[in-house]
Order: sequence, then C-alpha cells, then structure tokens
Amino acid sequence: MRIDKYLWCVRYYKTRSIATTACKKGHIKVNGQAAKPSRDVFATDKIELRKDQINYSLSILDVPPNRVGAKLVDIYRVDTTPKSAFEAQELLKHAKDHYRKKGTGRPTKKDRRDIDDIYKENES
Repeated sequence: MRIDKYLWCVRYYKTRSIATTACKKGHIKVNGQAAKPSRDVFATDKIELRKDQINYSLSILDVPPNRVGAKLVDIYRVDTTPKSAFEAQELLKHAKDHYRKKGTGRPTKKDRRDIDDIYKENES
C-alpha cells in the first residue's frame, strides 16, 4: 500500500491529498528516509511524521484493506511517540495564553492608527 493511502487509512490525515502534500514537503520518513507519496509500506516499517508541531513515530503492524474506524486503528499500527512530544505541545498552548488578549493592555500599532483616523474624522 502507498504511504499516503496508509496514513489516510489509519486516520493521521483527513484526506489523501493532504497526506500526499505532507510527503512532498518531506514531513514523512519511512525507516529514516524521506518518503515520496507513492512509496510502498509493509508490516514492520517504522514511520516518522511531523504534524501540528509534533513528531509522531509509529510502527506498522499490518496493512488495512481500506480506511478503518477510529477504534480499529490500533490493530494496524503501534504509536511509539514519546510523551515529551505531547508535553511540549501543552507548553506551547500555555505560552500562547500568556500573550495579551484583544482589547486589553496597550493598543497595538494598528489600534493606534485606527484611533488617529477617528480623531482626524472628528476634526474635519
């Protein structure tokens, strides 16, 4: 089975075209080598993929005949992604919360321009 179809079948990507694009961009490696979308995968292959700033690593147990339900995905692959990758994602979420919410704190440069425009309209 092709790598893009396999990743779509085991629900890592929503569509095959998104999986194909990820392969072309070099986000997917099979056994340590960058994979083209048409590369065949077999049982015992190791896949590394980067998605949403997380480096997933998984081992293929079997090749599914077609797209499988979410509950059946574990029959066809073993996810060996370290927990530290998911913890780093949580830290990124908390870091984003640290930034100023819209409407609080000092005005941004765009806000100042908008304020200046309002004052210019009132003077005219």
